[in-house]
Amino acid sequence: MTKSQRTLVLLKPDAVQRGLAGATLQRFEQAGLKIAGMKLMKIDEALARKHYAAHVSKPFFPGLLAFITSSPVVALVLEGPRAVDLARKIMGETDPVKATPGSIRGDYGLSIGMNLVHGSDAPETAEHEVALFFKPGELVDYSRDLDKWIIE
Repeated sequence: MTKSQRTLVLLKPDAVQRGLAGATLQRFEQAGLKIAGMKLMKIDEALARKHYAAHVSKPFFPGLLAFITSSPVVALVLEGPRAVDLARKIMGETDPVKATPGSIRGDYGLSIGMNLVHGSDAPETAEHEVALFFKPGELVDYSRDLDKWIIE
């Protein structure tokens, strides 16, 4: 079996407010990714600043901070072979206009700022981001019978 990888995915405030959390999560599951952790939460400013530390000096940061703390998010840890790359492919390009039809952003997105989902961009980033949002005891290891039909 191929080595498994974990990634963080956030269903952002716009996904929750638009009632798209279930449909969005379904896309990841249908692709074969397994849920290792999931919670509905409100991101406070301190966590948002840690999570988006790379963007603090950018002009869009105040708006990003206001947006991500405005409403609940669904925080997910998804697991599977090449989970980071697969999750990003399912999400689509950051700019919904450039996102492929069939991707989450291509089907549901309208703007770069409110683009429904966040996903870790590399395995190293995923480890850091998962640790920001989840304590080790909040993640579950389990096997699924259907994995033999998905994972080589």
